[in-house]
Amino acid sequence: MNLRQPLDRRTFLRASGVALALPMLESMTPRLAHAAAGGPRRMVNICNTLGLYKEAWFPKTAGAGYETTEYLSLLEKHRDNFTLFSGFSHEEQTGRQPHNSEITFLTAARRPGLDGFRNTISMDQVAANHLGYTTRFPSVVLGTAAPQSQSYTRSGAMVPAETSPANLFRQLFLQGTPEEVEREKQSLNDGGSILDRLKSQTSALRRRVSLADQVKLDSYFNAVRTAELDLAEVKAWQQKPKPVVSAEPPVDIPSRSDLIGRIKLMFRMIPLILDSTAMLFGSNLGNANSHEPKDLPILVAGGGFSHGQHIVHEGEHNAPLCNLYVTLLQSMGVETESFGQSTSTLTWA
Repeated sequence: MNLRQPLDRRTFLRASGVALALPMLESMTPRLAHAAAGGPRRMVNICNTLGLYKEAWFPKTAGAGYETTEYLSLLEKHRDNFTLFSGFSHEEQTGRQPHNSEITFLTAARRPGLDGFRNTISMDQVAANHLGYTTRFPSVVLGTAAPQSQSYTRSGAMVPAETSPANLFRQLFLQGTPEEVEREKQSLNDGGSILDRLKSQTSALRRRVSLADQVKLDSYFNAVRTAELDLAEVKAWQQKPKPVVSAEPPVDIPSRSDLIGRIKLMFRMIPLILDSTAMLFGSNLGNANSHEPKDLPILVAGGGFSHGQHIVHEGEHNAPLCNLYVTLLQSMGVETESFGQSTSTLTWA
């Protein structure tokens, strides 16, 4: 006989002014439960969501002796420092509207924007979770016009982009007044250990739910613990002075129509915060005119890779771009053999 009483979906754990909401469990109202279910390495990922004019980007030949193109001629003096890739993409990227594929450029989740779609973790966030607080911020997500980004958490939630170079500069390099620093410190100290203050209630709750719910609760509480550890890391960084740079703080461009100016201003921030870096540049569209998410324009620079070539995948079907993502993640120290739609790692010499 099952003597467990259903838990109300509004159940909270409460103690000393702390309230912790619970995830949806099968022990809650069944109908609701079934309806819901050395120096630090660094990486830069840039997605041009509007696409590129392919005739001005892709070289006609492969290998190290490829003939430059209109766009690539601007980078000619850096030829030995980057590698081009042709014939790579993600499968099933056509969504409800042509630009849906921009939200899956770094995740490779299939059928973006269609009914039932849920995004997966993006490649940059896998690296950020692995590296942690080796720097003040494990991840910095930037945008030029809107807070929409290509970065997604494990749960498929978008990480909002910072669109103000001035705000970014302030967060990274301006220490703040003593009063501001003290307020931030007090705010962090007020957090305490949520689960320690709710310990007796969490133990009692586990005895009231099913085995499946106990597993879910353990996963949920582990996530809370992780957040608390992150809080401790933030507190440690709060005590450290921010780096000093000689650059003047940027002044934001208020006009949203000056897209080129906003992009240039944000790009000028990258050299201030990055040194030993692997950089990925590309687009979710291979042909901007037809909004085709195939044969994507991809460039990789830095990261300790052998560069100076145009790597071409020949064949009727594109190769998985995620094979390159696995290689990039491995270069960041992530011990993985797969990501998204990958079938192997991508190597070149």
